[in-house]
Amino acid sequence: MTENSTPIDPVTRIGHVHLKVADIERALTFYRDVLGFEVTQRYGSQAVFLSAGGYHHYIGLNTWKSRGGKPPPPGTTGLYHVAILYPTRAALADALRRVLGAGIPLEGASDHGVSEAIYLRDPDGNGVELYRDRAPDDWPRTADGGLAMTTKPLDLAALARS
Repeated sequence: MTENSTPIDPVTRIGHVHLKVADIERALTFYRDVLGFEVTQRYGSQAVFLSAGGYHHYIGLNTWKSRGGKPPPPGTTGLYHVAILYPTRAALADALRRVLGAGIPLEGASDHGVSEAIYLRDPDGNGVELYRDRAPDDWPRTADGGLAMTTKPLDLAALARS
């Protein structure tokens, strides 16, 4: 941060992600049927908004400029992944079981000290992180109180039993 800048308001959050997809129905099969998000609104066959818990939308999907498109090739810029935060370890375990039950391969699974995460791709090749945070009091810290995040293998069998 520069000398003249001020930090962002601490209650600021990322509100939603809007993804370009090649096929709305294929994307809905993943986000609605596998992950369990609810459709809150459709715009014909070109766009759909999904949420959880009655919020207007967390995820927007559209084919406005991407119908039938292909994922960007490796070595290009763009979205690395969208991260979906689950409220509990049991909810993350349920997500893991849904993903594996749908035959979707995992790209990774990590214990970051502050969180537990599984990584995969949606049908359009977008990176998706499904994770849960640990309580801040349980976060690993350095001697001076800073965060000491890690990337260790996550025990998927133990998670699935949660």
